[in-house]
Amino acid sequence: MINEERPRERLKKFGVGSLSNEELLAIILRNGTKNTSVKELAQTILKDINDITNTKDLTINKLLQIKGIGEVKAITLIASMELGKRIYINNATKEKTKINNVEVVCKLFKDYFCDLKQEHFLVVYLDTKHQLIDYKVLFIGTIDQSVIHPREIFKNAYLMSASFIICIHNHPSGVSNPSHEDILLTTKLLEISKLMLIPLLDHIIFGNNEYYSFLENNALK
Repeated sequence: MINEERPRERLKKFGVGSLSNEELLAIILRNGTKNTSVKELAQTILKDINDITNTKDLTINKLLQIKGIGEVKAITLIASMELGKRIYINNATKEKTKINNVEVVCKLFKDYFCDLKQEHFLVVYLDTKHQLIDYKVLFIGTIDQSVIHPREIFKNAYLMSASFIICIHNHPSGVSNPSHEDILLTTKLLEISKLMLIPLLDHIIFGNNEYYSFLENNALK
């Protein structure tokens, strides 16, 4: 194989944009196995997921089921995809993305919550024009009103000069319907947000390929 055909050499000579999905995966994987080339491993992964956008659904366990993919390669791929997710969200922050409906929130953050094994509680901070200032993951673990500290939520809001907040968390069970604890927590946060004059615009719960919005269900009262 001549140098121009090797992904690393092609990247150096022609730029990263010249590489195919297969070549990019091959660079991340670094090498193949005794019986399988790195190019064949990349082809196998792409064939298995059907579309490159489906890499967001990959897990370490799924990757380990592919012959030739060991734990190190699986972890490297998962870490690379997570970095891509974070860059995407951070770019949206820098570009002052306007968040004026639930669909925009879901587009920005659904990949973050994909395949999480624990509940994560994230708060989105917006300016007076509903533009994204920043977001913070404030709590990880079993989420209920006893572990969520409103002072942390609103302390960040004041530090960022935020005018509105949106709360998001996930249900690892896959079912997005709010629990009794979710309803109590939302009621508590809504009351405090009114006192602080920083309105809670929505509380969104992500499940598997579904979500529940308190706003859409007229449950923010």
